[in-house]
Amino acid sequence: MTTQIQECKRCLIDANAADVVFDADGNCNYCTNMLAKLDAYQPASPEVLEAKLQKFIDTVKREGAGKQYDCIVGISGGADSAYALYLAKKNGLRPLAVHMDNGWNSELAVNNIENLVRKLGVDLYTHVVEWREYRALQQAFFDADVLDVELLYDNAMLAVNYGLARRYGIKYILSGSNTTTEGMRVPRNYNWNKYDRKNILAIARRNGTRVRSLPTIGVAGFVYHRLARGTQWVPFLDYIDYNKKSCIDLLVKELGYRPYPYKHYESIFTRFYQGYLLPQKFGIDKRRMHFSSLICSKQMTRKQASEWLQHSPYPDPDDLDADIDYFLKKMGWTQADLDDYLRRAPRPHDDYPSEAHWYAKLHSLQQRYMPGR
Repeated sequence: MTTQIQECKRCLIDANAADVVFDADGNCNYCTNMLAKLDAYQPASPEVLEAKLQKFIDTVKREGAGKQYDCIVGISGGADSAYALYLAKKNGLRPLAVHMDNGWNSELAVNNIENLVRKLGVDLYTHVVEWREYRALQQAFFDADVLDVELLYDNAMLAVNYGLARRYGIKYILSGSNTTTEGMRVPRNYNWNKYDRKNILAIARRNGTRVRSLPTIGVAGFVYHRLARGTQWVPFLDYIDYNKKSCIDLLVKELGYRPYPYKHYESIFTRFYQGYLLPQKFGIDKRRMHFSSLICSKQMTRKQASEWLQHSPYPDPDDLDADIDYFLKKMGWTQADLDDYLRRAPRPHDDYPSEAHWYAKLHSLQQRYMPGR
């Protein structure tokens, strides 16, 4: 007999999410907290929001006066970062677009990025990761059976952007992250701390692999860039009334942008990781969190989201077969290797040396004594 997993009555977060608590009405603490965030974030009127945006734009221009660029915008080829770059340029900023190429870009992502920078007339810095090293590091993470293989990319992305901010004397890194479409707190069993350089090095060392050229950043680096240098990572789309569908429509019309079926599917690996490896090995479907954020911001109904969730993360089964073949060839695996990986029990990241606890303590102190930083 199959046990029914309790699911939130208001969003799609279920009892598998760490630290979830359901109230008497069956609503979870995740969406309750996000609704409170939305109430605090949403302006009293469009005029108030426009004034807030203009004040921030003026600050960025003032801080960047006399410099080659006044801000950095990290772009992946996805809609959120694409619109952040569009918004920056539209408001007269001088952004440096930054992209991390880890060898897993989809052709569509490459085309989207090329169109964006060409039609917007911005400079692009692409950091190309050395593939053999990166593949060995990914293999180490797979062999360790830890959840967050994407930690490698996300940590390197943070390191590259902070490093460029220092090189060009830039204070503001503008991201496509936003409260409206992704304001829900990520359950701690969905990923791992992105500043855990020690964890990366330990897992690599366990496999006899060394981090040679991949940029990395740990808690000490965070303290230096964020607190000592005052570099700010800004959720830029929080300065507008961000409706994802209408913004994608604008990107399509004006910049020839081509959208993806789900969030973060601009990377072949991320698509395969979120759409297949996470559900199969760890029992996690991140669409629950992504859709739940859209439910809270009223950009999707719960019924619509629930219907979408019933479908495979791969709308076309042929796409899954193609991604499996591509993954096996690129990693040098056989189907038996993949089957063995999926059969093995997961292991927590902190089975290996980690500095995540130091980041948690630092973040707690920062929120308590320097909430605005």
